[in-house]
Amino acid sequence: MEAKNIEDIYTLSPTQQGMLFHVLSAPNSGIYIEQAICILQGNLNILAFERAWQQVVHQHPSLRTAFVWKNLDKPIQIVSRRAKLLMQQYDWRELSTTVQEAELQDYLQTDQIRGFELSEPPLMRLAVIRIEKDTYKVVFSSHHLVLDAWSNAIILKQVFALYEAFCHAQSIQLEPSRPYRDYIAWLKQQDLFQAEAFWRRFLQRLKAPTPLLIDRSANNLSSVEAGYGQIHTKLKIATTTTLKYLAQKQQLTLNTLMQGAWALLLGHYSDKQDVVFGTVVSGRPSTLLGVDSMVGLFVNTLPTRVYLSSEQLLLSWLKDIHSQQIKLHQYEHTPLVKIQKWSEIAKELPLFDSILVFQNSAIDISQLSTANLKIDYVYTRGHSNYPLTIRVTPSPELLLEVIYDSQRFAIATVTRILEQFAALLDYMVTQPDCQLSALVEMLNETKRKQKATALRERRQAVAEKLKSVQPKAVRLSHGDQSSSNQIVV
Repeated sequence: MEAKNIEDIYTLSPTQQGMLFHVLSAPNSGIYIEQAICILQGNLNILAFERAWQQVVHQHPSLRTAFVWKNLDKPIQIVSRRAKLLMQQYDWRELSTTVQEAELQDYLQTDQIRGFELSEPPLMRLAVIRIEKDTYKVVFSSHHLVLDAWSNAIILKQVFALYEAFCHAQSIQLEPSRPYRDYIAWLKQQDLFQAEAFWRRFLQRLKAPTPLLIDRSANNLSSVEAGYGQIHTKLKIATTTTLKYLAQKQQLTLNTLMQGAWALLLGHYSDKQDVVFGTVVSGRPSTLLGVDSMVGLFVNTLPTRVYLSSEQLLLSWLKDIHSQQIKLHQYEHTPLVKIQKWSEIAKELPLFDSILVFQNSAIDISQLSTANLKIDYVYTRGHSNYPLTIRVTPSPELLLEVIYDSQRFAIATVTRILEQFAALLDYMVTQPDCQLSALVEMLNETKRKQKATALRERRQAVAEKLKSVQPKAVRLSHGDQSSSNQIVV
């Protein structure tokens, strides 16, 4: 990196430091590489599209940021004055739909493992794949070190606003936003004295992370390839609408209902009444003027602790969770590494093994469509260092996803968890006045049915195997004389 191209230098946020540690600890794993895939339909102006993305890169320092750590006491981030965005183009029109999908999956896997050279900005790239005459698939890959979901929403809005202007030979001026270094400066001004007292009280008497108890057996690990899987389901529109109404009526958030459902499942699978999981928060301090339009990594992951009392009413219990989250909000800037240090859990153990991500800042990308270009959202890919992530994205049909460590969890187990998560939410909207014991019993009944089904299937498999065995006739003999008697075995 040339000195004349350096615009700014500053330290990392605590979240960035933790993320960088995990990235360096697991090279070529694809960890924290985020991929968003969407479909563009219409007459795509490639030059205007590339120009729009490049101008957004120029607009935000975080998108021109590199990370340097070798031979330094602490890692630093360096902002370049200029950074050229890589945009690759592919033409797959002659391939069948099946082959196109196979090629896309190969590209996504290779792209994720490829990652980024952290010292060479920008830590993002594009692939534009033409699959029909006027249909394109676009893959936007970025490193989580420089972007979160909120920031993605900001830059996507700006890209398509610029694209529309460029297609009409016009230019627009993007609204200026504060640089990410202002957030770093704000973090350094925070006094953690009160935060320490809060988190020590919050985590007192917690000696170990909540066990999931659904891991593969050690005997099965060697045959499973390392990597992460991702499955999803969508709730019906009616269920989603009722969930939103229930939350609004009870002065709760949709996120609170998700936290309650996951706490119940954790209690079910760990056989614990005191459960802890990670919750991802926006991390954007209301006291930092203009923070809503800033681009960078602001999110933080904090412990959420929930007590399960079978006699408590569901709505009362959910309100307790909501109240806890309000108290936690003023300390959401606390570095997770500090919280871990203040807890009573051994330092070699994590605070939690699962996290819940509620994509409150997600946008409906179809709303960004222009006069000559229709935009459809497809899906996102990416994983963190946590073995199990529940991700919820608000939409007319609530999207529920599970991202899991394939070596730790079998897909059948994860699928069952996802089905139970959806079933709990459905039960909440139909029986909101129930006690927690009713929800616990629903989970137990599901477990009993699953065990009965598994046993029945095993018996059927054994019966089928016995049917396939052909009987053999064995002739008995006594000394030199053979008997005419035969025994069928």
